[in-house]
Amino acid sequence: MHVNLPEKLYYTIGEVSKAFNVNSSLIRFWEKEFEILKPKKNSKGTRRYSSIDIENFQTIHHLVKEKGYTLEGAKEQLKILNKNFEVIKKLEKIKATLINIKGEI
Repeated sequence: MHVNLPEKLYYTIGEVSKAFNVNSSLIRFWEKEFEILKPKKNSKGTRRYSSIDIENFQTIHHLVKEKGYTLEGAKEQLKILNKNFEVIKKLEKIKATLINIKGEI
């Protein structure tokens, strides 16, 4: 799913709900259910979503709305994706080290 949002630092809950065609209440509910959704809040409690929040919301939306996962199933998939991401980061670090060593030889 392509999200039609302008490039900026933070987005309002209204912008996010419109981009994903969901109610604001669903976004607030998913914030409670999924630890990775942590928008910043100002002193009034107004939510501000970063690009990372948008990516996380997009992943959750894909799993739940498009793939048909239950909330528990989506949480398990997110754990698997997170572990895979950590492995990829470690492998990229090793690759960079090996490239540096190769350049020194």
